[in-house]
Amino acid sequence: MKRYYAEQPDGYRETIELGVGKVRYFDLNRSEGKGTPAQQLARLKEELKTADAVVIGAGAGLSTAAGFTYSGPRFYEYFSDFSMKYGFSDMYSGGFYPYEDAETRWAFWARNIYVNRVLNAPKPVYEDLLELVKEKDYFVITTNVDHCFQKAGFDKKRLFYTQGDYGLFQSVDPFERETYDNLDWVLSAMDAQGFVLNEDGIYVMPEEGVSTRIPSELIPKSPKTGADVVMNLRADDAFLEDEGWHAASAAYADFLRRHDRLHVLYLELGVGANTPVIIKYPFWALTERNPKAVYACINFGAAFCPRQIESQSICLDADIAEVLAQLK
Repeated sequence: MKRYYAEQPDGYRETIELGVGKVRYFDLNRSEGKGTPAQQLARLKEELKTADAVVIGAGAGLSTAAGFTYSGPRFYEYFSDFSMKYGFSDMYSGGFYPYEDAETRWAFWARNIYVNRVLNAPKPVYEDLLELVKEKDYFVITTNVDHCFQKAGFDKKRLFYTQGDYGLFQSVDPFERETYDNLDWVLSAMDAQGFVLNEDGIYVMPEEGVSTRIPSELIPKSPKTGADVVMNLRADDAFLEDEGWHAASAAYADFLRRHDRLHVLYLELGVGANTPVIIKYPFWALTERNPKAVYACINFGAAFCPRQIESQSICLDADIAEVLAQLK
């Protein structure tokens, strides 16, 4: 059955167009907000209390603050054998490696999905954030794909994962317009490689090691057509924006519309320079056109705003985990 989205609002593209259209008019001389860090922190605490609504924009820096790193101990705990065999030293690089066969490629991806979709973040950063906004009218837009908001207990109806989700497969068949939850497959693939469950129910690598391949019969396929599948991650134009994606985009547009002239806090957390058009530029533009709005940016080493919205902005160059803990 065909699904038509033309009549639904598209918050994703509408806000990108708004931000890109406005950013060229902003002063290139950036501001770091007004007041000392302590004064800006106190102001943010007050804004969280008094705002009519909070729009959270989350980038990779938020998950990094929660300990979700793609290298270091988290990598070597689950990928030491892959690192030794293929020479890469982080999960991101492993995702692009040209493996010799599908059995090896999917063994890597099973571990990658398990570590980043199933396991909880080492630090309770997402839980701290939820504690701060759970009584507020909030909405989350994120470029992260690691399921951290769901695992922390955020309302799924208030989440928009713009770039996909580790927890979903999509068919390579362009006419198959659905995504598929991959949790059962991941657990089976971890079993097949030889990982064992510890007393906490977490898969760990036994002393004797595990296989870097899965059986051919475990290579994932579309449950409807039997076609090959890929991760539902925005890497190119083949990324599938399915029914759930469009519903979330419409919900985002509706949330912004309903709060357009109210006291809104646009809370940007860990958004870097890779995709500023999705969160940063739209947040600047939405703040500039609403005198009641406040833009808050928490980002270690990259907290700034345009001069035009300096008086409406809070910029904290600090560790997100520490700031959220202080706000609690």
